[in-house]
Amino acid sequence: MDVPESSKQNPLAPGPWVEWARKLLIMAENGLHFSQDPFDQGRYQELQGIAQQMMASLGKGTPTQVETFFRGDGGYPTPKLGVRAAVFREDKILLVRETSDGLWTLPGGWCDVGDSPRQATERELWEETGFRGVAEKLLAVFDQRLHPHPPYPFHVIKMFFRCRITGGEATPSHETSEIEFFGLDELPELSPLRVVRNQLETVFAHRTDPDRPTDFD
Repeated sequence: MDVPESSKQNPLAPGPWVEWARKLLIMAENGLHFSQDPFDQGRYQELQGIAQQMMASLGKGTPTQVETFFRGDGGYPTPKLGVRAAVFREDKILLVRETSDGLWTLPGGWCDVGDSPRQATERELWEETGFRGVAEKLLAVFDQRLHPHPPYPFHVIKMFFRCRITGGEATPSHETSEIEFFGLDELPELSPLRVVRNQLETVFAHRTDPDRPTDFD
């Protein structure tokens, strides 16, 4: 049975100003989630309130209704979506070392609200490696619960895209300390919350057989 994304009435009216206010609201909520500085948190809370007021004045709801609508209270829960970029140089794949745990993974992260999976993959590739690239093929769609990842409080769906580098150079970021290419038989210790070996084996299988259909759980 099809279930609507939300049982609530949308309090927003269409138009570019609503889209801009929505982006400000997302920026504020991301800042509140990641910032540890109390002064920054205060600024993000202020920005959040301003964005909600903008939406309310442009639409047909109150700031409280706008806040409830975007927080999904009472809405139908859905999985979180993660993306990973598979970039090959000859028969070696591009991996990054995460600063958070010192282990290695494919470049990637969450698919932000407003991003398509392609856009999110290309953005994460650039932010984490310094390489500009184009996502060319969806290789696999995996349910994190069905692979040997450690326990995680959220249900996550992972999408793996083959990407081609179009420019840039290897540049570590605040999230990544090293960037290297590895063969399947020389993989370093992987960051298990982000990627596991059997997923990389599938990605390498697509390298061997470019016509292989998309794998999925």
